[in-house]
Amino acid sequence: MSESAFERVKLARDSKRPTGLDYIKNIFKGFIEFHGDRRYADDPAIVGGIAKLDSTPVTVIAIEKGHTAKERTYRNFGMPQPEGYRKALRLMKQAEKFGRPIVCFVDTSGAYCGISAEERGQGQAIAENLLEMSTLCVPIISILIGEGGSGGALALATADRVWMLQNAVYSVISPEGCASILWKDSAKAETAAASLRLTAEDAKSLGVIERILSENDIGKKEFYDRIRTLLTEEIKELSGDIDLTQNRYDRFRNLGVSAVIKEHSCNSEITSIE
Repeated sequence: MSESAFERVKLARDSKRPTGLDYIKNIFKGFIEFHGDRRYADDPAIVGGIAKLDSTPVTVIAIEKGHTAKERTYRNFGMPQPEGYRKALRLMKQAEKFGRPIVCFVDTSGAYCGISAEERGQGQAIAENLLEMSTLCVPIISILIGEGGSGGALALATADRVWMLQNAVYSVISPEGCASILWKDSAKAETAAASLRLTAEDAKSLGVIERILSENDIGKKEFYDRIRTLLTEEIKELSGDIDLTQNRYDRFRNLGVSAVIKEHSCNSEITSIE
């Protein structure tokens, strides 16, 4: 790995990276966007609707940051409000009703943590997504395309398959936030990033994700074509899984188990050598 963990963080935050809408536009056909959570409002930070993946109808949901300052302000810099997560859940329940696979694109530093969001039940909205996604009877694939920040990302990543782009990151907290808590100094973010194990390679080694997607041709037609092919193949395989929800449950129950076993083995070897 040539880049340091903090360099990966900076790459994940780059405004020139493709956003959720870029993936929707270039991978799917006939996208129709749906709005609103039917409770409070619409949230521009989460875009969702129906589309076709080749010939297969799917529900697509993406956390959208935008590229320009104006777009990022409108999208709240990709930090969803409670109504965004409730809109996503509404679309996922609709997908289950009509038997449509679900594809999610995740790119957020975290859920919006303002007072207004807390008053409208931000924590509850995220928790409900985790609970409901774990029991949906249709295939779910989530792809981390930039930042994957804490529960705000996990609320769209409780999936059968979770993939990450090569320079995406996935963590319980930002390096700056971690440094501020541990050392009362956000300037130590680079040190924190190295300790958080937030890179795609780290996530793969811990069993948190199944696949790392190369960024060698990011943004080019070949890049999107490759992801479309992988999604088509994976959805076809998952659609034939009669134990889909049980396997999804087992996937999350077993997170980190292989890493613990590996660490225990290493400790045993050290003990025996001593």
